[in-house]
Order: sequence, then C-alpha cells, then structure tokens
Amino acid sequence: MNWNMGKNSLYLILVLLCAFACKTPEARKPVASKSGSFIQESVKRNKKLVAQEEKIISDIIKTDTTNNYISSSNGFWYYYQDQNIEDTLTPHFGDLVEFEYNISTLEGNPIYTKQEIGKREYVIDKENVFNGLRQGLKLMKVGETVTFLFPSHKAFGYYGDLDKIGRNVPIRSTITLNSITLEKN
Repeated sequence: MNWNMGKNSLYLILVLLCAFACKTPEARKPVASKSGSFIQESVKRNKKLVAQEEKIISDIIKTDTTNNYISSSNGFWYYYQDQNIEDTLTPHFGDLVEFEYNISTLEGNPIYTKQEIGKREYVIDKENVFNGLRQGLKLMKVGETVTFLFPSHKAFGYYGDLDKIGRNVPIRSTITLNSITLEKN
C-alpha cells in the first residue's frame, strides 16, 4: 500500500468528519407534546360538577316554599331572613364591615356555628375570605340577615378549607351584617 494514498484517505476522512461535525445545530423536537387533553378533561369535569351542584340547589329551592330565593348574577342563590328596606347603603371596596355567619351543608347540618366563628371584621376586597362571602356581603345592608346557597366554586372550591369542609362541597351560610364603616379617603 502506498503511504501517500493512505495519508490522502486519512485527510479525506478527517475533512469529511469536520464538515459533518461542524454543521449548524438543529432544533430538537419535544420528547412529549401537550395536546391540551388534560385541560379539556378538567373543563368537562368542572362543568359536570357545577351542573350537579346547581341541580341539587335547584331541588332545594323547589321544595322550600317558605322562602323567596333570589338568583345572584355572581352564581349563587339567597333569601332574606331579615331585610332592611329603609337603608340603601351597601359596602364597597375598602369599607370595613362587622358581621356574623355560620356555615352548614346544603341540607342544613352545621359545619361551623356562629358561636364557633364569632363576630368578624373584614375590609371589603382587601382581605382574604371565600369568594361567595365577599360577594354576598356586598349585597347586604346593615341589620340584614341573609341565607346564601353557594356552589363549591363560590365556597371553598377544590381544596376545601383544609379542616371541616372537604373538596368541592357546596355550602349554606347565614350572614348577619352588623355594621359598615366607610373607607376614609
């Protein structure tokens, strides 16, 4: 074998290796692609859950001929036990309210009594309370007592309260608004 020919072949192989080794990087394809099916399934499950809870609430309203239920645009239902028709003042962002409330199952079995919770103060939309309570308080006037039926997404949702209320539990809550102190500007 001719040494020059072997040397030339070696050079040719090295040049080819360098040429292929130095090509521009290519984008890698993802190992797994997300199709969105998990999110779509979650949406279906949540819609089904909301429909089931609304059916239960609707059945309670139909069988309760004593009270006049009002459907809130916020996705819950309520009726007045004591209504203040003389005043017009309702709490707004930043107002301090003092209130008492209880929480029970939709059937009325106590979860937290008014005595367990005690009187509460809350600055509207500036503190953390469950969604339905925040929205319900904004509908009330001083001296009113209102009973609310909250689907789970307006109550404590998927996680519950991490104590007595489990996940996805709709609740009944009776709230008495004792006072409103307007926010000082």
